[in-house]
Amino acid sequence: MGETDIDWGRAACRDADPDELFDKLAQNRAKSVCVGCAIHTECLADALDRLIEFGVWGGMTERERRALLKRRPAVTSWRRLLEAARAEHTQQGGGTRLTIAG
Repeated sequence: MGETDIDWGRAACRDADPDELFDKLAQNRAKSVCVGCAIHTECLADALDRLIEFGVWGGMTERERRALLKRRPAVTSWRRLLEAARAEHTQQGGGTRLTIAG
């Protein structure tokens, strides 16, 4: 997978109200949209790599992403890291869903 080939048309939020994705009061609802999204990992990696400051991306709020970036400052490509972690998780029989921990 290349650095910019995310198929945003497959995103679970593609038809969602943007206000729900970027409204601090609606963050839990927005995060629930991400749970079953086909591009959850790619979305999160893109937000982390591009340091997107606002909204819920890949199931994480801006606060959660900031905390993760602070805990892991040496990561140069979240896309590569998350793809490698997902491949390892899948190889070990964990399916394709990857949970991100700090």
